[in-house]
Amino acid sequence: MKAMIFAAGLGTRLRPLTDTRPKALIDVGGVPMLERVLIRLKDCGVTDVVVNVHHFADMICDFLHEYGICDILNVSVSDEREKLLDTGGGLLKAQSLLGDDDDILLYNADILTDFDIQPMVDWHKISGSDVSLLVGDRNTSRYLLLDDTNRMRGWCNSATGEVRPSMPESTVSGLHHRAFGGVHIVSPSIFESLDDYGHEHGDAFSIMPFYIKECSRLKITGYTPDRSYNWFDIGKPDSLERARQSLSSI
Repeated sequence: MKAMIFAAGLGTRLRPLTDTRPKALIDVGGVPMLERVLIRLKDCGVTDVVVNVHHFADMICDFLHEYGICDILNVSVSDEREKLLDTGGGLLKAQSLLGDDDDILLYNADILTDFDIQPMVDWHKISGSDVSLLVGDRNTSRYLLLDDTNRMRGWCNSATGEVRPSMPESTVSGLHHRAFGGVHIVSPSIFESLDDYGHEHGDAFSIMPFYIKECSRLKITGYTPDRSYNWFDIGKPDSLERARQSLSSI
């Protein structure tokens, strides 16, 4: 399987830490986040990885060059130095590096989690999904809306009341509200639609609005691990500290 790590972000929520380094190289428990993600991908059988870069791109490239695991993994860099493309635009730009012959595991470099990835990979293949999203019953303001078959039907912001696509409140309340966990698997079948979306919205765009727009046509499903697991968004100072404390206690 191939994978892409989103490591290009500015990490504005972590300033001043990210004034001198990229978010992907923030240290958590004595190990840079990018290293932790690479190890997890290697351990679940990934052979080819694309890492996108923008903020302090040279530091990430130097790290990848020096890091020994890259002798085992085939690591390529998708260079976004000229323009930060966000997750959707970043994936589209990296298409030529990822190819169209295998599913792609997408992993946000600021997500620290220890759930078992392989069952999610198996789920994706068995379900026939175009996209499988790691989801959890976690408090947030933005929720994916899933039906009883775990298929995505929309998205809502509980803080503002915004619902996309528009649907009656009775329909929204009847759907399962789940938080997205920053790990997803996509099939090459999405690239044609993703390219069309890029032509319509420009080359820099988030992938979630694409999922929202296409969830009635593409089979986008939520995956919930059977066993409990740890999950931290280290892109925020408070959860970064919780992650560091959690690792120091193990």
